Amino acid sequence: MGKGQRRGRGKVMRGDTRGPAKNEGSAGPRAGPQTGPQTASRSYRLERLDDFRWQIPRQGAMRVDGLVFATEKLVRAMAGDEAVAQVANVATLPGIVGRSIGMPDIHWGYGFAIGGVAAFDPEQGGVVSPGGVGFDINCGVRLLRSDVQRSEVERVIAPLMDELQRSIPAGVGHGYRDKLGPREVAQVLTRGAAWAVDQGHGLAEDLERIEAGGRLSGADPGQVSARAIERGRAQLGTVGSGNHFIEVGYVAAIYDEELARAFGLVRDQMTVFIHSGSRGLGYQVCDDFLQVMLRAARKYGIELPDRQLACAPLGSEEAERYLAAMNAAANYAFANRQMMAHRVREVIQHVFKKRAAELGLRLVYDVAHNIAKIEEHEVGGVPRRLCVHRKGATRAFPPGHPELPPVYRTTGQPVLIPGDMGRYSYVLAGTEGAFRESFGSTCHGAGRRMSRNAARHEARGRELKREFHERGIEVRGASFATIAEEIPEAYKDVADVVDAVDGAGIGRKVAQLRPLGVLKG
Repeated sequence: MGKGQRRGRGKVMRGDTRGPAKNEGSAGPRAGPQTGPQTASRSYRLERLDDFRWQIPRQGAMRVDGLVFATEKLVRAMAGDEAVAQVANVATLPGIVGRSIGMPDIHWGYGFAIGGVAAFDPEQGGVVSPGGVGFDINCGVRLLRSDVQRSEVERVIAPLMDELQRSIPAGVGHGYRDKLGPREVAQVLTRGAAWAVDQGHGLAEDLERIEAGGRLSGADPGQVSARAIERGRAQLGTVGSGNHFIEVGYVAAIYDEELARAFGLVRDQMTVFIHSGSRGLGYQVCDDFLQVMLRAARKYGIELPDRQLACAPLGSEEAERYLAAMNAAANYAFANRQMMAHRVREVIQHVFKKRAAELGLRLVYDVAHNIAKIEEHEVGGVPRRLCVHRKGATRAFPPGHPELPPVYRTTGQPVLIPGDMGRYSYVLAGTEGAFRESFGSTCHGAGRRMSRNAARHEARGRELKREFHERGIEVRGASFATIAEEIPEAYKDVADVVDAVDGAGIGRKVAQLRPLGVLKG
């Protein structure tokens, strides 16, 4: 059994699926579709296996069991959310292997729950579904570390955040007036972060610390629509909207000294989180393929419990086209975060009047949250090539995995888990437990507990910037509504989520980070 695992007590709880729908928290410019889930309302029994695992027993059209990683506290917080039903729905799709998985930060999303993981075997009729990736393809996060001390940052945090806001466009649709040409966009879609580095935006060594080296192979710009390309031409190097942000903070706690040193983390040093994705381009790619996949599901006789799970068999023309376009959008997102990291470095150099090397500004890692990737995993002791969907979930490969860069081959992959903008975030390390049990995956953040509309209502009449200032956090945003939608109480406590992950053994706590300044999209 995994770390902290105890024998099940036979306790049964029900995931109430009758609550209100929520907008998709990791979506594109409009935070996802405005319609609710199209599933029939029903309750699914959650059987407690141990302190951190809850099973949805196979029933009805489910081909495999469902598994939700959570504490009892987090399970109770799921009441009124459709996420449990969505885990069960995913379990009905052709070719699914292992179990349909929900992470501790799980909440309702488009098709798959946000926090959903599932793997499909092409040799067993497995499928790929845009709903298992999301509208914001390769929404992800990167972390920079520094040799700057917290006390030094606190003295300049207000002008630093002002300068970041001036230098990096943030908000719905915001971009640069100078647009990339079509040929440049094609290079971005094909080469990802490497294109940005070649243009002078960052260092070659950055590429060694990005998932997949900052470039997914198999990308085909020809499968990306003209509308998607047009939306992306002016948005490279921009934050976007919704839950995207740039956060300047510091290392508040170390849980594993050896791993922290390997990741370059020490107490009270300045850190920077950058959270964004493929902007309007990725949103449009998903939108373009939803109807394609609905037609494909009818063509191949796939019965869907929810139209939002539209899919096509792996190896089919429709699946190949989608994967080629998705990989291209993912490369755009890698380049987007690379461009922003370069601008962040420039701003910090300007404010501190020192070069990046003197400041020790180095990339720790960059991970994707919304992606479908072909990977090798063992199922029943047999190695298989599977299409692993991670929707609001993070890859968490263990020490020794050949896909990890040499610098992290012995430590396991750095796993970056941002929380809300008022409390804390975490750095974890990938584990063998995650590779065995969750296809090398773990959580991706705190997970919403309040809809955006509800959050705006809760924030009405409050002086949010003053509230944050009094807590020692300088917040900048495109609008009051942007900040209001992301108030801390709109999210679960990420410490609860991370404790569940650590307890289940699908991630290992390394460090806690706290914010000093946040730029919201």
